Amino acid sequence: MNKLFFRLLVLLMSLSLIGIILVQVYWFNTSFKNNDEQFKLHVKQVLGNVADKIQKQEAYSFYDKINHYKDSTGNIPKREEITEFYYVQKNPKTNKTIVYSNSITSENFNISPTYFDKKFDSEKFRSFSSKRTTEVYNDNSIDKSGVSQSLIPDVRVEKMGNLDALDSASFEIYYKDVTAALPIQERVSKETLTKLIRKELEESGVNTKFEFSVYSNNLATNVKSAEFKYDKNATYSIPVFSDNEGNSKYQLLVTFPYKKKFLLSELVSITVLSIVFTLIILIAYSSALNQLIRQRQISEIKNDFINNMTHEFKTPIATINLALDAIRNPKIIDDKEKVLRYLQMIKDENKRMHAQVENVLRISKLEKKELDIVKESHNVQDIINDAIEHVNLILEDREGVITTHFDALRDTVLINDVHFTNVIVNILENAIKYSPNVPVIEIITENIKDMIIIKVKDKGLGMSKVAQKRIFEKFYREHTGDIHNVKGHGLGLAYVKRIVDDHNGQVYVESEKGKGSTFIIKLPLIN
Repeated sequence: MNKLFFRLLVLLMSLSLIGIILVQVYWFNTSFKNNDEQFKLHVKQVLGNVADKIQKQEAYSFYDKINHYKDSTGNIPKREEITEFYYVQKNPKTNKTIVYSNSITSENFNISPTYFDKKFDSEKFRSFSSKRTTEVYNDNSIDKSGVSQSLIPDVRVEKMGNLDALDSASFEIYYKDVTAALPIQERVSKETLTKLIRKELEESGVNTKFEFSVYSNNLATNVKSAEFKYDKNATYSIPVFSDNEGNSKYQLLVTFPYKKKFLLSELVSITVLSIVFTLIILIAYSSALNQLIRQRQISEIKNDFINNMTHEFKTPIATINLALDAIRNPKIIDDKEKVLRYLQMIKDENKRMHAQVENVLRISKLEKKELDIVKESHNVQDIINDAIEHVNLILEDREGVITTHFDALRDTVLINDVHFTNVIVNILENAIKYSPNVPVIEIITENIKDMIIIKVKDKGLGMSKVAQKRIFEKFYREHTGDIHNVKGHGLGLAYVKRIVDDHNGQVYVESEKGKGSTFIIKLPLIN
């Protein structure tokens, strides 16, 4: 994959993911604001209903009190004519005169001021009634001025009725004047307010804790809930008990301590789903990105592997060709000693290529789980000595030395001798390859509990922290710049890791750049 295209793809994927997250955040904020606005509308409607109901309840209570007073005292109200008017109509055809009259009468009840616990002299409560009269006179009984001479009509119809509109207006003015002088705690109780507010909130679907208080001219009164605390962002108010001029000195304040929690609870289900889906997208994105990066790395490693394999096969093939050409030379073909030497060279190079192919096949079989690993009881120290014999020729060629310290008192383990010998050989070959000077290798065994520890120390190049974490990955080789003096294709240690894992063991490396490495293998002992 082209590097520029890869970077562009990652950038577009990242921008898309960030866009999705930002859209989710914007949606959440918008939904929260909408819920807050709906909450405000519901609360304002609730407070309006509460204010109306407490005023109506006070009016009903006052009206009952007035009626009870009128019924209990037996006082006869004082009647007073407020207004009276007449309308005269004369019909020339019938020679009859019709006189319409209408009058409004008020009944005044003198109520003792002590009845309302007030300190002024007296109060008057009025009720109004109307009287409508229709009188019909013959023409002879009416003089020219339109007034009856005998004052006895030929027909008289009289109707009485109440004036509800005047009664209501009079009552409202009267009761507001009276109650305005009462203290707030006598007009409404906190229990009544609690019940009314709770009922209205439940009917509006606002099921969250509330606190309230009645303020008089911006000062708190005794009519309040126990835990009321003013909060600018969660407190709503409305005027209550307005007077005859429409003004009110009282304010009902209701606050919601858990307002945010309530608003969020309405979004919790859809928000959780949104978060879950966003997390899934994040995980999928991270996984996809990781796979892309790994595929790119594997592609680079495989290219490196092919180059190394080609390089390692090219040398033995070239050597074999040269040896064959030499043998075909008439001067050499008769020299038995030289022919045998060239044949040995061909055999050694062929063996070397065969070993490389075997490494690749071993890894392939391990991954497919086709490699047959039969485990038997063996002495680990014998396996180590066999491995040392395998690398002796390479070691002698580099004039290196291997020293052993077999400190383990128990060294019998259940292993496959062939594969485990290859494990030790691979580690020793790495120690020799990565020693720029004369290889100096130390092998130590020791017991810890029911385990045997095998340590292979060298004084070679060492490796970085990053390399230590990835050294057992297939095809991985630490970059050494443009220097390619160390042959290999990154399969040996991957093979080591798989074989040790199949033996229920552990393998890891401790290293420091420029100071060498120590490969440590832990295997369970046979009890």
